[in-house]
Amino acid sequence: QVELVESGGGSVQAGGSLRLSCVASKTPASMGWFRQAPGKDREGVAAIKTGGGNTYYADSVKGRFTISQDNAKNTVYLQMNSLKPEDTAMYYCAAAPGWGSWYSFNTWGQGTQVTVSS
Repeated sequence: QVELVESGGGSVQAGGSLRLSCVASKTPASMGWFRQAPGKDREGVAAIKTGGGNTYYADSVKGRFTISQDNAKNTVYLQMNSLKPEDTAMYYCAAAPGWGSWYSFNTWGQGTQVTVSS
């Protein structure tokens, strides 16, 4: 079982940037970031195939967020630029045994809060 530990959340004004980090105890096939705002369902934000570097983004964050990895450190990052108040949510790192579907992610970190003020 992979263990995931996130860091890097915080509060920022609209238009600002934050970088989230997630350290995995071992490298799964895919890693991703999800978020959940109060009263809303958890949604996939970005994912990366650790073996090939393929990436996938939700439409709402394309062009603003970038997912990347450092395989030597078993770490995945989420660089978030041009943040909007609607990006406010708890962000979760996740791991999957395969690649191709948000529904394959089955291991979760504890979450890190991102708050964007207008």
